[in-house]
Amino acid sequence: MAEGPKLTIADEKMQFEFTPRLRRKIFTTLAFGLVLLLAGIGLEAAGVFAGGHGAEEHALLGGGGDAHGHYHWTKRLWANLWLCCVYFTGIALAGVFFVSVNYVAWAGWSALIKRVPEAFGGFLPITFVLMLILFFVAGHDLFHWTHEGITDPKHPNYDAIIASKAAYLNVPFFLGRTIVYFGLWYLLFAYFRKLSKKEDQVSDYRAYLENPTTYNRRVYFSAVFLVVFAVTTSMAAWDWVMSIDTHWFSTMFGWYNFASWFVAGMATITLAVIYLKESGYLKLVNQHHLHDLGKFMFAFSIFWTYIWFSQFLLIYYAHIPEETFYWEPRLFGHYREVFFLNLFVNFTFPFLALMTKESKRTTIFLKIAAIAILIGHYLDFYMMIMPGTVGDNAGFFLLEFGTLSIFIAVFIFMVARGLAQLPLIPKNDPYLKESIYFTQF
Repeated sequence: MAEGPKLTIADEKMQFEFTPRLRRKIFTTLAFGLVLLLAGIGLEAAGVFAGGHGAEEHALLGGGGDAHGHYHWTKRLWANLWLCCVYFTGIALAGVFFVSVNYVAWAGWSALIKRVPEAFGGFLPITFVLMLILFFVAGHDLFHWTHEGITDPKHPNYDAIIASKAAYLNVPFFLGRTIVYFGLWYLLFAYFRKLSKKEDQVSDYRAYLENPTTYNRRVYFSAVFLVVFAVTTSMAAWDWVMSIDTHWFSTMFGWYNFASWFVAGMATITLAVIYLKESGYLKLVNQHHLHDLGKFMFAFSIFWTYIWFSQFLLIYYAHIPEETFYWEPRLFGHYREVFFLNLFVNFTFPFLALMTKESKRTTIFLKIAAIAILIGHYLDFYMMIMPGTVGDNAGFFLLEFGTLSIFIAVFIFMVARGLAQLPLIPKNDPYLKESIYFTQF
């Protein structure tokens, strides 16, 4: 029989404290990001990085750009903002998805840590508002299918391929779908939080174990969320990312985006759990919980590679021009180095770093692997979005680092705020005892 933990629930710090020190760190990161972003905008506006004609070439293939495919420095700003919105929306959703999967599976091991990913959903309203604003302000720079006359046979901008997709790719329907996605996600997330709070208020724990109505309701609505998630995330991937390269499509694209989002979400959960444990919270979380988080990162890094390779190989082998043009700038053009770096950081490194049992139980290995995965999947979405929006004018400098720093700061702020709203330990969870004594060999 496994030996129980030396600590008890009485030793835990039940409530996360959003300290002034943490707030200062977040606001310092935010200020640093703003300075970098403004400096990057200044350099772009001054024409320091002007040049290249990739956007013009890609506009001919259905990529983003103005009516004539000309590049303007604002495109790089809009593209970076859109990239971060899509990426961090996926991470926020991955947290809610992870908790829902564990509920539906009646999994007990994750009960101790479930409040961490559960708090991720609080970031969704931020990206919802930003994405709507961005689409109204910069839709023409991001999505070629929004251009005037693109579906009118009598207009000089007419594009027969895009016209054939107009029933789906039109502004009202696009906005309507986006509102529905976020509406469903946030309503279910808010209801989950309400149920969590209700469960914490249970007064007779023994009676609740006999009939855990709140928990059972959470299982039911978690199943509903998984169905909603499966449909909406695939469609969101088509809308927000694949439609940037309007002429191109892949039937595996929804799965591909899910894999990237979920493994990035698992990396974020792992870093958050380790941070909280090192800060004196989640004392009952042990190496076995960390081991399972490491297994998720390891497994879904391989799953991402499987989807990536399956999608790429079919197109590469068939060698049909209507499909291969998507890969030309990525494999042979301006993004060639990022293409191979993407594979190394998202597959080779986590595969080797997390292969052994010991590495999945060691915090330093987990932190390094998680940070690498987060960087790698940012690169993954960078590869999906930048070629079709800014062409050869993309890069990694102040604009990119500034935008990313701002989003990181705001995301951490919203998650910390969410963690402070409910106790970190779900004291009335029917599986809490199982999670405390969780052991694997």
